[in-house]
Amino acid sequence: MSVLIILILLSLSIAALFVGFYYWAIKTDQFEDDYTPSVRILFDDELIKKQSE
Repeated sequence: MSVLIILILLSLSIAALFVGFYYWAIKTDQFEDDYTPSVRILFDDELIKKQSE
């Protein structure tokens, strides 16, 4: 029975750690720019062509 209590406390502490990392990511604007990465691949060819000329 004591192992069950230890496992519950361990899982709650790991969950709290992940929630803390999530709030840290929101606070430091990690999810701010969600448009640029999806279209960045479209602009790479133009940059390579301009550099080679």
